[in-house]
Amino acid sequence: MTRLVLVLGDQLTPDLSALAEADRARDVVVMAEVAAETEYVWHHRQKIVLFLSAMRHFAQELEEAGWKVAYTRLDDEGNSQSISGELLRRAEEQGAGEVLTTLCGDWRLRTEIEDLPLSVTVLPDRRFICDRPRFEAWAEGRKSLRMEYFYREMRRETGLLMDGDKPAGGEWNYDAENRKPASDDLFIPKPFTVSPDAVTQGVIDMIADRYPDGYGTLDGFGWAVTRGDAEAAAVHFFAECLRDFGTYQDAMLQGQPTLWHAVLSPYLNLGLLDPLDLCKRAAAAWEAGDAPLNAAEGFIRQILGWREFVRGVYDLQGPDYLTSNALGQSRDLPEFYWTADTEMACMADALGQTRDRAYAHHIQRLMVTGNFALLAGIDPAQVHAWYLAVYADAVEWVEAPNTLGMSQFADGGLFASKPYVSSGKYIDRMSDYCSGCTYAVGQRAGDGACPFNALYWYFLDRQRDRMEGNPRMAMIYRTWDRMAEKDRADALASARDILDRLDRGDPV
Repeated sequence: MTRLVLVLGDQLTPDLSALAEADRARDVVVMAEVAAETEYVWHHRQKIVLFLSAMRHFAQELEEAGWKVAYTRLDDEGNSQSISGELLRRAEEQGAGEVLTTLCGDWRLRTEIEDLPLSVTVLPDRRFICDRPRFEAWAEGRKSLRMEYFYREMRRETGLLMDGDKPAGGEWNYDAENRKPASDDLFIPKPFTVSPDAVTQGVIDMIADRYPDGYGTLDGFGWAVTRGDAEAAAVHFFAECLRDFGTYQDAMLQGQPTLWHAVLSPYLNLGLLDPLDLCKRAAAAWEAGDAPLNAAEGFIRQILGWREFVRGVYDLQGPDYLTSNALGQSRDLPEFYWTADTEMACMADALGQTRDRAYAHHIQRLMVTGNFALLAGIDPAQVHAWYLAVYADAVEWVEAPNTLGMSQFADGGLFASKPYVSSGKYIDRMSDYCSGCTYAVGQRAGDGACPFNALYWYFLDRQRDRMEGNPRMAMIYRTWDRMAEKDRADALASARDILDRLDRGDPV
């Protein structure tokens, strides 16, 4: 009997476990563009185009390789507009009663697929370096999960950047060398882009027509949508960016959205690139003298460390993790997160490029937009939904732990040892944002003071019962306690004024 082989939009890999288990002479691949997936959050329109165009190109690859593909386009007549509905429709059409699928990275969709009135075989996703049983074994018995220790085990197991049983260069982590601010007089590589082909342009036109008021611009769409173009993006990174990636990976410059960043995460998360292959290429670049160790190690840690780690956390914690709110944050997400209409130069730049490109690099996400949300007491569920919607690389398994754990500390410190909060000083040190900002970064309180400054101390004061016992926070609280009483009162009053403006929807 014919079986259906479900391939989702972030499973665009020829040796996907569901395809490896299937019989191309007998089985039918099902791929579907459905409103349930394009609309469950207010996805950036470039993100939707990226996924749908990559799906259409991959379906062509499968057909050329001899697979029978039942493909549903978003605007097809008869489209049920859900994954489960399309599987049921195709099952009746093909006379199939069984579905092969690779485990997806979204608890919502996992439940929908497993609840089908069909025989569903869910196969493990082997596109990761660390499989689920291996991560569960590592995590067992640990009260807290720290990426650094997991990362060291992965280095040992893969042999990446190892000198026998010791790390190359004598250190596991070269983050201390990766905190240099950048300046506009440095040579900054141009971002890698691909001109839309006829397939992609057709998707752009469809999305523009279907979602005329959708979030984000469609102009200038330049994402790779095929395996070949994703590989070209990787070649560009290793040739043009890796050498300086480490040194400037925490830097931010106005109007420079990519700097030396790889911008490969969308292609990794779609399945167009292989994570271990990228790590090996970075290690080989160091060994060949084409990149310094801090750059190769920093890049490998992003993939072998963080990417693998957060995937393990997502699976281990289960769907209840998505409701985490250990700090009791409840304020609504400000409208300017969508519009970029704010006087804060750092937020305006990060939010503006998010709107225009569906991209911001990890420090902009963590220490600008995420930092502000945490300091302002924004509901972490709304922050999670925003990050999931606006970034081209955001699929839930990777986005949710990064947002709820790393950025918002909503899990209470499951894998982050302290909240990632800062005043305006950090942003000023790592960027050129503050020099042209309406607000004064050197001013703690009063008219014209940087909102990050007052909100920083307000957050620490408000969360003192939860945070004071954290050894990494003790010095900060001693600094707060040494301030003159009037200075503390002024900072808290300024913060309350900012928060009142947010609650009223007034400009900030």
